[in-house]
Amino acid sequence: MAFPVDLRRCQLLGLAGTVVLAAGGETAGALPVRELLAPSDAGAALGLVGVYFGLVLLIAAWVLLGRLLRGPEPPTPRALLLVLALWAAPLLLAPPLFSRDVYSYLAQGAMVDARLDVYTHGPSQLGGPLADEVAPLWQHTAAPYGPVFLAVASALSGLTRGEVPAGLMGMRLVALLGVALMAAALPRLARHSGADPAAALWLGALNPLVLLHLVAGAHNDALMLGLLGAGLVAALGRWPVLGAVLVTLAALVKAPAVLGLAAVVVLQVRAGRRPAPAVLSTAGAAAATTVAATAAAGTGYGWIAALDTPVSPQNWALTSLLGRATRALLERLGSDLAPLAVPAWHALGLALTAVLIVGIWWRLRPRPVYALGLSLAAVAAFGPAIRPWYALWGLFLIAAAAPSASLRHRLAAVPGVLALAALPGGGPADLAQLVLAGCGGALAVVVLWQAHQTARTPALGRTA
Repeated sequence: MAFPVDLRRCQLLGLAGTVVLAAGGETAGALPVRELLAPSDAGAALGLVGVYFGLVLLIAAWVLLGRLLRGPEPPTPRALLLVLALWAAPLLLAPPLFSRDVYSYLAQGAMVDARLDVYTHGPSQLGGPLADEVAPLWQHTAAPYGPVFLAVASALSGLTRGEVPAGLMGMRLVALLGVALMAAALPRLARHSGADPAAALWLGALNPLVLLHLVAGAHNDALMLGLLGAGLVAALGRWPVLGAVLVTLAALVKAPAVLGLAAVVVLQVRAGRRPAPAVLSTAGAAAATTVAATAAAGTGYGWIAALDTPVSPQNWALTSLLGRATRALLERLGSDLAPLAVPAWHALGLALTAVLIVGIWWRLRPRPVYALGLSLAAVAAFGPAIRPWYALWGLFLIAAAAPSASLRHRLAAVPGVLALAALPGGGPADLAQLVLAGCGGALAVVVLWQAHQTARTPALGRTA
């Protein structure tokens, strides 16, 4: 007999998951340097177990909620938005989780505020307590973000006067604004694409990656995706120029969103406008927005050159993995070509991405939102760098425009698996940490199984 599912059970199970997850993060999260515990510390170990215990509960609640959507009385989009708010609430008060990138954001904002060139220097140039919070790998790395995001970070720096706790809360509120825009855009995009708005919200906004990395991790991908979704919604209506402006602002947070301009053009053509005026008006709006935003931010155009900011040597993107394997093989063979292996694979990945994008748009011109989602997924999959939350670039729009419910449910495996791919401290894992994380997840599975058996026994008794 199946485990009984209702909306209240899903709400409470997911809330329990995020509460335990947030509590575990108090000792195992990406804490400020002065509060960091050694991995061998009992508090850090217990926190790591708690984080993965809560994470598995959250994933289970999300899966059960998806099952509820396929039932006879599925929850409404409004009910799902309330679920999102409930699950996210404990994470708003937790320390940063699964990445230390938010400290880089704060340091870069302080650099802009201090009139330091973030596209030439890394946070080490800033110095001081805030720069010390940045992961060593990125201490000397220039900012890869656009002027819109850096202007936001600079404004937060001025408001919080460099205070880390206030800055973290400010960045999390910015990310929360992005998630709110995503959640507001998804139902409209789903209706345009002939999809179920509730199912789109479930996959595109309530999935664990959104809660873990956009809310708890405060990543600026939330602002990028929120502005992108708002721009597409505007382009669906009678405001294509506004749509181009919003999509351009998204691209000036993180560059991949620039592909959204193609969707704005196609949506105008589908609405009856001729291609040439659609392209010219979109390009004009994008150019004007870029000039105005860059001038307002005061960062200059160094962000263009910064698009090739180096990636982590141990990045696990497909092309980086293949490049490192090829380099190791060439080194064993004594070839002088070994240093070229990684750059060559990165170039091949970018070329493949370009070919895939052209093919996607050629074949799916009548479905621009879906084409854009697949294009962003290709950029994440074959680019030179990847992080678990990069999967959200494509998943957000595919959730709204996937051609079938079965495809949407198969894609649910992506956030379900990737949610387990990073440690709460944001650093590399050692064997002891992997064992602790596994113990936390296994304990949650045991608890869920016992709950299933307890709920099943009275039901069998009544049947008998």
